[in-house]
Parts: sequence; C-alpha cells; structure tokens
Amino acid sequence: MPEIKLEHITKRWGRFYAVDDLNLTIQDNAFVTLLGPSGCGKTTTLRMIAGLETPTSGRITIGDKVVFDSALGINVPANKRKVGFLFQNYALWPNMTVYQNIAFGLSNIKEALPKVDFETKNAARLAEILKEPGEVAKIVEDCRDKTGKIDENKACIKLIDAFTLSMYTAKKLFAYHLESGRDVSGEIAALEAKVSAARAGLNEEFQVVQGGQVVTEVRKLTKEEIDLSVRRVSRIVKIGMFMDRYPAELSGGQQQRVAIARTLAPEPSVLFMDEPLSNLDAKLRLEMRYELQRLHVETGSTFVYVTHDQMEAMTLATQICLINNGVLQQYDAPLTVYNRPGNLFAADFVGNPSINFVEARGTQRPDGGVALTIFGDHQAVFRPARPLKLDEWFRDRDARDAAAEEEHRKKLADRSYVEKGNKDETFRYHIAKVDEEDDSLQEAPVLTNEDFVLGIRPEFIDIVEGGALSGEIYGAMPTGMESTIKVRIGDFLLTGVVFGSTLFTIGSRVHIDISGENVMLFDRKSGKCVAFGALEC
Repeated sequence: MPEIKLEHITKRWGRFYAVDDLNLTIQDNAFVTLLGPSGCGKTTTLRMIAGLETPTSGRITIGDKVVFDSALGINVPANKRKVGFLFQNYALWPNMTVYQNIAFGLSNIKEALPKVDFETKNAARLAEILKEPGEVAKIVEDCRDKTGKIDENKACIKLIDAFTLSMYTAKKLFAYHLESGRDVSGEIAALEAKVSAARAGLNEEFQVVQGGQVVTEVRKLTKEEIDLSVRRVSRIVKIGMFMDRYPAELSGGQQQRVAIARTLAPEPSVLFMDEPLSNLDAKLRLEMRYELQRLHVETGSTFVYVTHDQMEAMTLATQICLINNGVLQQYDAPLTVYNRPGNLFAADFVGNPSINFVEARGTQRPDGGVALTIFGDHQAVFRPARPLKLDEWFRDRDARDAAAEEEHRKKLADRSYVEKGNKDETFRYHIAKVDEEDDSLQEAPVLTNEDFVLGIRPEFIDIVEGGALSGEIYGAMPTGMESTIKVRIGDFLLTGVVFGSTLFTIGSRVHIDISGENVMLFDRKSGKCVAFGALEC
C-alpha cells in the first residue's frame, strides 16, 4: 500500500483559506483521522488527496506517483488514483439488489489486466476439489430440507464460503451431485488432461506469459472475476446472506456494510471516508467502529477518515491530524494528542469531558519549579517533569514569531500572494465559572511572560480527605461505573471524573487534590504548551 505525501498544499477561495500550507505524510497502512470543528478544512483536505478538489498550490504524491503538482501542471483525475470513497450518504441504487450494487462499479472497470485462461484455471480448481468428494458431499447434504429436497442456492453459497469460489464454479461443482456417492474419477482425469494440454505458455496462475512477462490486455472484468470479488468483500463485511435483498429491506448498519463492500470490491490502495457513521444511532455507530478497525487490519489498506467526533478519532486512528482554520495543529498518535497536546486548541478539542483550564500568574523559582497564583489568590507550584528554563523558552518563542513575521513580509512583497482573510488567532479557551462572563465584550488584556494557563484533565481531580483545595459539589452525574462532577472553588468550576458508584450531594463540602504528572502549563500569549508536570496546591 502507498505512502501519501502532501507538500505545501493550499486551497483558497478568494481571500478565504480552506487549507493553508499543509505538510503531511500518511504512512503506508496507516489509519489517519482528519479531525477538527466544522469548516476547519478537513473534508477539503480529503477531497484534494482523492482528486475531487483541485488545490490552489502544492504537491501531492501517492506511492511513487505524483498525482498533483501546481508547478508542473500535473493533476491526475480521481478515477486514475486507485482510491475508494465512502461518504455520509450511502448512495445505494434502490432498484438494485445488494449483489448488483456491489458489482455495479466492477462492471464498469476497463483497463490493462492480465490475460488469463479462466477456463483452464477453473478446470484445475474443480479437479482439486473433486479429489476430496466427501467434504463437498457433506456440505451439500446439510442443505437438504425436511422434504428431502436439497436447496441448491443454499448449497452453492456454502460451497463458495468453504472453497472461495465464484457462484458459477460453485454451480458446476454442485452439478456433480457428489452427495449421491457418484464416482467422478473419470471427470477428474478429463479435467486434469485439459489442464495439462493448456499448460504450455501458461504460468502457475494460468496467466499468458511471453518472454518471461505476463501478457496484459485492455478488457473488462469477466463475470467470474466480478463474482469472486463480490463474494470476497461480502465475506469481509458479513453480508453474504443479504445478496438478493434491496437496500430498502436493510437496516442502516447493513446498508453501511453494503457501501463499504462496494468501496472495497475494486481493491483500492487507499480508502477515503467522510463521516460515514454519522447517520447511524449511537449503539450501531460503536459497533461499526469495531468493524472498521477489523477491516483496516484485514485489508491492509491505508484509511483516511474525516470526522468532527473526537471519540471516533481517538478509538479508530493510528494517527490524528488535528486541523483548525485550515492550519495543521498537531499530527500524532491519539494518546499523544490527548496526553501531550501541543497547544490550547488541541487540549480543548480532544477529551470528553473537556479539559479544565485555569488561568495563572507566576515566575520560575530557583529550584526549577514555577510559583503560580491560581483561583484568584491560591498559591501553587508547578513541578515540570523535565528541566525547564522559562527565559530560554520565551526567547525561542519570540525567535519563532519573528521568523514567521519575516516570512509573512516576504510573501506580501510577492504580487501573486493573496492575504489570508480568515486570520489565525490564539485559541480563545473557556474558563468555567459559576457566573459566566461575555468575553466578547471585554477588551483583550495586555499579557506578559508571567501569564499562563493550566490544563487539568478531569481524571486528575481526586476527592480526598485533607485535600489541598476546598470546594463544594456543584453538580453530579452518575453513570454507573463512574460519575462526572463539578466542584465549585470560589467563583470557579472544575470538572472531575470519579470512578465507582459513589453518590454525591449537591452543596456538600469536599476537599480535592490534583494528581498526575501530565498537568499542562501553557503560555497564555501564544497558546503553546510550555511543559508537562505535577501541580502542588
């Protein structure tokens, strides 16, 4: 399967940048989710890789083939990129059976394919199976109904599953009626003689070979090849029993499986999915997540999946590509994005319940810790997990900002450059309070290098006797094995997750500690993560 590489990909309409200078490498056999809020550019990115949208500039490579290059004028159409599509709308033909829906795309394929002697190939396969007639006879005999009649269709389907055959070959095998104990040694000899006579010029796969190379021809798939493909994918997604039904006779989950089978049938090297589970109910959506995980392993394809549901991204992906306002925010494994977010946006977007943000002011102490004032007047110390020198961190931040500003000035000097209308801004995080304030009416504060934001995941909140922080239960939602609580500390609210079936009384006093080594310290001015560590309150 191919690697996908995006280099300086930009897509804009006028001054609106849907995707802004995106650089991304999707590894072979990865399951990558493009995650972000509505309008962030994730679907546009997917469509550009697939060939359904033309980038404004940049370069896209799939495997060893450049499929788009604005400088060289290359733009390979979608139908030549060997990719599959699965969208929110299943787009099944209502007047076609499940089988016909899956086979429809295969019947339209016409390209250079190996020249195969299918008649000889099938003869060899039948001879091989007939040498063990007992297994075939047992399968067919199991399909005899109460009246003693054998259900031919049922028997053929079981033969297909047992021997990986097409329906056409299964019917030929059924016609030998091995369940009757018939001697087929003569038929085996005839089939083997036919195969031996045809072997000249054929390799072991019964492909025509000349000069040591397989001969190809521009042709359509045969009915045999189409049927084998349809049966193969129907086994993968477990819909073999629905082949004669119409879409209206299927549930939403079954229709989704048909859409997946239709996409897998041409054996695409890359499978693109744009929120394919959004039409399903919560329980079915969970089941389909497991199915997609299994499909990714079984097919060995590269999956690129668009979603705004961070739970889907966390549970499905090998890598999360987090985008906001057309700009890549973070590209990492799911747990890395969760435990080590690169900025305030990443910390806020990934995690359910949402992370707690606490504003703080402070300076670095001689011992390497950071002395902080939080919740108005409470004193705390942040202990970084790794050595931290804040003055060096701020110098590096300012150097990066200066370099970015210089690069922007150079772009402005280029007459072809179009200034970005949807400006990039530091993420406006939310501080949970008892009395919410309208931040939009307030003037932006003047920030210094003493202004920070702490990120505290709900599972870091521990209710303990003698805890350092005193508060009261403001709200509690038990769900069985855990409870989500809100604790009021002065005018501020912290969300916590408490495991177990403890009942909490609203208004009761509690003491809490903040545990763990993954408390996050963010620079309030840039929104970037400074360090991870422990918080001593």
